[in-house]
Amino acid sequence: MMRRLWQGLLLVSSVFASVAPAAPVDAHITVAAAADLHQALDEVVAAYRHDHPASRIDVTYGSSGNLLTQIEQGAPFEIFFSADSSYPQQLVEHGKASGTPVPYALGHLVMWSASIDMKGVQVADLAQAKFGRIAIANPQHAPYGKRAEQALRAAGIWDQVQSRLVFGDNIAQTAQFAQSGNAQVGLVAESLVLGSPAKGSFASVPPSLYEPLKQSFVITQRGAGNALAQDFARYVQSAPAKAILSRYGFELPADAAH
Repeated sequence: MMRRLWQGLLLVSSVFASVAPAAPVDAHITVAAAADLHQALDEVVAAYRHDHPASRIDVTYGSSGNLLTQIEQGAPFEIFFSADSSYPQQLVEHGKASGTPVPYALGHLVMWSASIDMKGVQVADLAQAKFGRIAIANPQHAPYGKRAEQALRAAGIWDQVQSRLVFGDNIAQTAQFAQSGNAQVGLVAESLVLGSPAKGSFASVPPSLYEPLKQSFVITQRGAGNALAQDFARYVQSAPAKAILSRYGFELPADAAH
């Protein structure tokens, strides 16, 4: 009788094992991610963990250039999500990545203000004194900051506004400057504006004024043998994850749309 009982218990446990989502062998990864992903990637991680509650995914947000430097210097990240595809490619070229970069989104730059109605405002209008201080991310290491500089130069007003610029270390800090009033206008990621509970007004920066914000991720050399890193990378390319990114204003690249 005891033998039949054990056989029954084994049968029940095997059924549950076949139904429950398979948990990756590695239960923890640390991800480096561009600051424009803050709200969107947090939601993607939460959706993934809903089906894999035993998995732990810690995310460090910052400017893509600074995160690249940290990884090059040995920082313990298993995946790198960059706002500029050239940075993951550098990891590949320097032997710091596993596989090739995967495009996941195309970002968009907007002009955002908590105090000024931006409807109908053009980039060239920012030369007017009424727009006060203008926040952009540091162009030296932040892709959105580099694109903001390109847009201001293309509009022919870089020299006129340079003395009024306030630089954020990354695009999330730049958005905080505009939200708090430390700057009257911020050239920031559309994803952060759509994900912010703060009231404000924004106008799109024409894509023709700056180099496309092609965004890619890559599994680092450290994450090469990590089952959770591999599984989460697959999930980011799934329909549910793409739907989240789209909701935050990210455009799916043509080669990642299917």
